[in-house]
Amino acid sequence: MQAMISIENVSKSFLAKGAEPFTALDDVSMRIRDREFFTLLGPSGCGKTTLLRIIAGFDFPSAGTVRIEGADSSALPPQKRPVNTVFQSYALFPHMTVAENVAFGLQMQKVVKSDRQARVAEALRLVRLESMASRLPGQLSGGQQQRVALARALAPRPKVLLLDEPLSALDLKLRREMQGELKRLQQETGITFILVTHDQEEALAMSDRIAVMSAGRVLQMGAPREIYDNPKSRFVADFIGESNVLPGATVGHGADIMVAVRPERIALSMLASGLPGKIRGTITSITYLGLDTLYEITLDNGERLRSRSRQSISGLDAGQPVILDWPSDAERHLAN
Repeated sequence: MQAMISIENVSKSFLAKGAEPFTALDDVSMRIRDREFFTLLGPSGCGKTTLLRIIAGFDFPSAGTVRIEGADSSALPPQKRPVNTVFQSYALFPHMTVAENVAFGLQMQKVVKSDRQARVAEALRLVRLESMASRLPGQLSGGQQQRVALARALAPRPKVLLLDEPLSALDLKLRREMQGELKRLQQETGITFILVTHDQEEALAMSDRIAVMSAGRVLQMGAPREIYDNPKSRFVADFIGESNVLPGATVGHGADIMVAVRPERIALSMLASGLPGKIRGTITSITYLGLDTLYEITLDNGERLRSRSRQSISGLDAGQPVILDWPSDAERHLAN
């Protein structure tokens, strides 16, 4: 299958007066499929937003090629690319109604009025705001304003929708609701979505595939479960979900590796229970989190780790010595 977006050996450096050049992207390559929900995930400064801007045409690569549907688009301006962008700020025109905001891009494209009205109605239906077409942005909640921004980006029917941390300004409950809405929109429209976020939970919930980035490079790319279950580096193990990373020698492996174990795979039992275990430690704190309970443990050699259980374990208290165990398939060996 031909990729919708091909990033081929793309690098981007910025020059600052009186300072050394800064490399934001370092030889990045990836293929993003048609009709895919793809996420660029990483901490601030990893290069994900720079890459999104290069796909959009707001920046141009210092080296390498960007292809859209197989055609070299590296030097094309944004208006010449079949993409649209939703930014962190909604950037709605406060003096225009919802319908007028959604129609704005279509007017710039000189879409005839009858088609424009049909597309506005279609876009508002997609984001479930048909009844609010005549309202002003100031009369809407934050979530509703975000939906208007999405409708405005969808109305021109782009082949690719770029999403630059679009949910970061919303509260937790609304953010989770909008995650479901974005996934629904992507599936209903069939448009390729490319999301930029630093929120690993957001990436895991919505994506078909994820590219984990750090320091301008892609460290690992794959389906959410693949990346969560099989991290290839300590950075990915730490960044995607929670992970305990221990020296191999601590758990009976060679000193030249690190061993990653997810907290939910670690079972605890009282030292006096006589049950076998891999290592011993002492509970330093217990935190009830609603869905599960978090146990923080200090091992006998001073290493610290976490265990999560869906229910409180009877008889375990802070300060109590415990045995820790996990199945062998819970271990992921990482290069030291």
